[in-house]
Amino acid sequence: MAWMRAVAGRLKSDYRYSKDIVYNNFPWPEPTEEQRAKIEQTAQAILDARALYPDSSLADLYDELTMPPELRKAHQQNDRAVMQAYGLPIKETTESTCVAHLMRLYQEKTRIANQ
Repeated sequence: MAWMRAVAGRLKSDYRYSKDIVYNNFPWPEPTEEQRAKIEQTAQAILDARALYPDSSLADLYDELTMPPELRKAHQQNDRAVMQAYGLPIKETTESTCVAHLMRLYQEKTRIANQ
């Protein structure tokens, strides 16, 4: 979301999510097999937590005030796993340091691709 907020266009106050600007330019990490397995495990935990509430919409599940604790915990564990794959410190990373790190990765990947 931090990447999207930094690079996406806007129409009034709404984000304009573009595959060409937001998704295709996103600098994906190159995780180890162990990191990949952890991300897959924590992603499945998110799906499992959502399945506990089959009658709830995504809007219901992701309401900041009423988000089910199982879902919040699953997302926190997934966030940690992804941050580790990016080599970012979990506790000290703010949105701005995350975006700066992603921009550095993007610059590295485009420099390599243009050589």
